[in-house]
Amino acid sequence: MQKVAIFVDVQNIYYTTKQCYQRHFNYRAFWAAATTDRQVLVAFAYAIDKGDSKQQSFQQILRQLGFTVKLKPYIQRSDGSAKGDWDVGITLDVLDYAAQADVIVLVSGDGDFDLLLDKAQQHHVQTEVYGVASLTAPSLITAANRFIAVDDRFLL
Repeated sequence: MQKVAIFVDVQNIYYTTKQCYQRHFNYRAFWAAATTDRQVLVAFAYAIDKGDSKQQSFQQILRQLGFTVKLKPYIQRSDGSAKGDWDVGITLDVLDYAAQADVIVLVSGDGDFDLLLDKAQQHHVQTEVYGVASLTAPSLITAANRFIAVDDRFLL
């Protein structure tokens, strides 16, 4: 069995599915697709914590599916902008597990991760990216060994 390590950029997939489809990402369908006939080494979901009960219920669902939920506090800047980015955390975790996994699965459309996938592949690991095709950076699609478009199969 292939060993898979899963990394989900929760904010990215939430906003891209909402923008493109006005629907939510179906984590259960994704989990089934990404883990069938594979041994899950780790599965991380990276989110921003605003502390509301609806969000906490969602995080509990992720945990029940098998994810370890990693949270950062939501920070509202004085100029009205918000901060809450997991790019460095995701990068460090992918690099930590690249040598142990057979497959790295990244759920994100963020082009900043293209270099990360190139680096991970130096460990002879296969990389898969799940993302909304029209909102996923072309460089990320190209960097992945396999791109899986988020479509009706992965939407609620």
